[in-house]
Amino acid sequence: MNWKAVFTIAKKDIKEARQNKSVWLPVLIVPLIFVVIMPVGLILGVSSATGAAGNPMNDPDFAVFLEKMPEFMSKMINGMDSVQSSIVLLLGYLFAPFFLILPLMFSTVIASESFAGERERKTIEALLYTPATDTELLLGKIMAGFIPAVLITLGSFVAYILVVNGAAYPVMGRIWFPLPSWYALILWVSPAISLLGIAVTVLISARVQTFMGAYQSSASLVLLVLVLLAGQATGVVYLSVAVSLLIGAGIFVVDAILMYYAVRTFNRDKLLASAA
Repeated sequence: MNWKAVFTIAKKDIKEARQNKSVWLPVLIVPLIFVVIMPVGLILGVSSATGAAGNPMNDPDFAVFLEKMPEFMSKMINGMDSVQSSIVLLLGYLFAPFFLILPLMFSTVIASESFAGERERKTIEALLYTPATDTELLLGKIMAGFIPAVLITLGSFVAYILVVNGAAYPVMGRIWFPLPSWYALILWVSPAISLLGIAVTVLISARVQTFMGAYQSSASLVLLVLVLLAGQATGVVYLSVAVSLLIGAGIFVVDAILMYYAVRTFNRDKLLASAA
């Protein structure tokens, strides 16, 4: 394995992605929404709610979540008032699956620039004639999406810590975030789901003609995050440390299968013919 060739391909793709507004614009806007606007809005809304009817803890739809809440979550909010409990449950637990949209979106939007982007720019012929092996070429494309996605997600997580603790400090009176479950989510599940998005997108982008076509085709992966969100909101599953580790391990297994399939089915001649 020639790692120099792998990182050369990855570096080239990252540079080209930075020059594409369709790539970097979502990278700027989506974290602003998930890391700043939504958390601050929720904190201000809960803090300023007057009366029992305005508190999420008294919402009938929230009752299912509270009834099925596991012991580790009950202990976390033990001794807190209704406003503090609402902030911890909403931003510390229910909001957690939303954060997985970030690595998934970052990885797919950058990976969509791989073969589909090369085809649009008429540069795929030169790329496919390079001395890099099929595995090195595919791994370079994967690294081009994986490295930025992981780094941007970690940066967004740090920003989320600062925003949530800062905005909620007048109510909480202390630094309360991150919760233990978030470390497994960010350090284990997030890289796994980034690789999943990249693997699917690279497979798709090698077969479609445009960047937007590849990105739109892979956007359905967001349904996985919505399933986790619905499962946690209805009490079917809770993203504890153990559950997050199991989910991440399962996704990594799927990643390995997709990567293997991508290498086995990669065909330079077919790609050259489709670019002609």
